[in-house]
Amino acid sequence: MTVIRQDDLIDSVADALQFISYYHPTDFIQAVNEAYEREESQAAKDAMAQILINSRMCAEGHRPICQDTGIVSVIMKIGMEVQWDSDGMSIEDMINEGVRRAYGHPDNVLRASVLADPDGARKNTKDNTPAMITYKMVAGNKVTCHVMAKGGGSEAKTKFAMLNPSDSVVDWVLKMVPTMGAGWCPPGILGIGIGGTADKALAMAKEALLDPIDIHDLQEKGADSRAEELRLELFEKVNKLGIGAQGLGGLTTVLDVKVKDCPTHAANKPIAILPNCAATRLAKFTLDGSGPALQEPPSLDDWPEITWEVGNARRVNLDEITKEDVAEWQPGETVLLSGKLLTGRDAAHKRMVDMIAKGEELPVDFTNRMIYYVGPVDPVGEEVVGPAGPTTATRMDKFTRTMLEKTGLIGMVGKAERGPIAIEAIKDNKAVYLMAVGGSAYLVSKAIKASKVVGFEDLGMEAIYEFEIKDMPVTVAVDVNGESVHQTGPQIWKQKIAEAQPVEVK
Repeated sequence: MTVIRQDDLIDSVADALQFISYYHPTDFIQAVNEAYEREESQAAKDAMAQILINSRMCAEGHRPICQDTGIVSVIMKIGMEVQWDSDGMSIEDMINEGVRRAYGHPDNVLRASVLADPDGARKNTKDNTPAMITYKMVAGNKVTCHVMAKGGGSEAKTKFAMLNPSDSVVDWVLKMVPTMGAGWCPPGILGIGIGGTADKALAMAKEALLDPIDIHDLQEKGADSRAEELRLELFEKVNKLGIGAQGLGGLTTVLDVKVKDCPTHAANKPIAILPNCAATRLAKFTLDGSGPALQEPPSLDDWPEITWEVGNARRVNLDEITKEDVAEWQPGETVLLSGKLLTGRDAAHKRMVDMIAKGEELPVDFTNRMIYYVGPVDPVGEEVVGPAGPTTATRMDKFTRTMLEKTGLIGMVGKAERGPIAIEAIKDNKAVYLMAVGGSAYLVSKAIKASKVVGFEDLGMEAIYEFEIKDMPVTVAVDVNGESVHQTGPQIWKQKIAEAQPVEVK
């Protein structure tokens, strides 16, 4: 019998969550660097350079890789010979206390993103609890925990279907991946669960993401099962889609594909896809009764030394910008923003649109201004603002036309692509949409020289801020004519990849 104290689990969970907030898994860094080295699309290469630079900065500075510090999942295997020494706390209580301590750590405060009453008040729980917890009782006298902090952008791209037994898994996956857009911040990993029941398929897809990146080892070894055959086939075919880093078009969309399966009913073939993003955050620890299991810091030698130059980028003063100015910007062009940039995301947009409908005055004048879709991490120490990378822009699509037509707004900055209704509104109003790289939150924050709340302070990280920025790098993703690089880029690179493949002679 092994006795495990409640504080050992609490401390181990808290340590793991702090650790993964600023240390990428080294296999992920090595895989991104390999993709960076072989990438031929300059836009995708630049995006991966920013991801790698941001990752090293976070490892050195112990600050979050991404402003979205995730919703916590804990997957536990509990030995049946384990006994708990607790002061009346359940395992859920212990884990949630670990989450609470991790997210409130004074030296590295993490963003609280969890909202209670999801279809009602959507009130922030303030400490990122509760965690999503699953257990399995197993033989033995130890407790093994996998801890994951899953970003909302990648979680939102989850796909599920009940296929017919004769349906092709490969065809379905290749149909679904392009519909996921770039909001999951590729390049990343796809977890796929096949079989069981609906809930089991989704659980397997998430558990698949816990496995290390080893697709090249599998390519050398060869497949020993149908699941491994699918991994190899999907890795090749998904990358041939040309989606590329950040959806800009390129050679690498996935770094690995993971597949788990289990028996299912004769009438069913459940399947789920769950992507992991550029802020892949995973840790594992084992408790054996000897005390807390703390993470071992990796060597900074595991991170490549990457430099990134913006070259002949267009420099823009946001304090003087006009509609005539933005009309000159070209799709795919790099722009360096300086001056005053407003922020606002889901909750702020909904409130503003409701106020406009009621004829109420907004707290900020948006005339000839730009808005950044972001919910920053709170600052620590001498910071002006914590990590402040972009959030997924498509969530603001339904608000875009009202904001452009009723406020004088002329530009937006966010992550990934825009949908058809937003692109139409941008074109009609001769506005622009600029893309910042998802997964580079700490790097982006270094361009922010001052920050203050100017509206909706009660919304916390979703309040309207005014940032004073200097040379913040962005890409023109949708120009005033409605041309989107997230449509043209993947199309171009899918064709280039197809043309580069050797033709099989029969």
